[in-house]
Amino acid sequence: MLQTLIAPMAAHVALAATLYFLLTIARAPVVWGIGRGADGSNPWAALEPRISANLSSQFEWPVFFHVACLIFFQIQPDLIAVVLAWIFVGGRVLHSAVQIFTRNIRLRGIVFTVNFIAVLGLWLVAVLTVGNGSVI
Repeated sequence: MLQTLIAPMAAHVALAATLYFLLTIARAPVVWGIGRGADGSNPWAALEPRISANLSSQFEWPVFFHVACLIFFQIQPDLIAVVLAWIFVGGRVLHSAVQIFTRNIRLRGIVFTVNFIAVLGLWLVAVLTVGNGSVI
């Protein structure tokens, strides 16, 4: 059975889309005046910069994830590659939650390290597979 990496790729795109949606809501009181507090303040002001920073981070290290997945479109990904891809996506969701809703830098670093290792593992599997001539 051919394993697929399109689902974890789509899940990461869905995460980015969700962050865009949340950022729009967080900025709505300032941009459109929708959802302002009784005193005219933005109730999301504390979360807005965190959402924005997290959204920006979706276009940094995750680029290497998507490139590795595209390599696997040319070769048959094994179960290890699929598991690593889902670990990455789960880790990105957790990383987003930690960055947006807490100020726990240590936990955020641990979660990022899991994501980092998952992508490195994905690349290692790709390089070893191509290096062994297992190209379809």
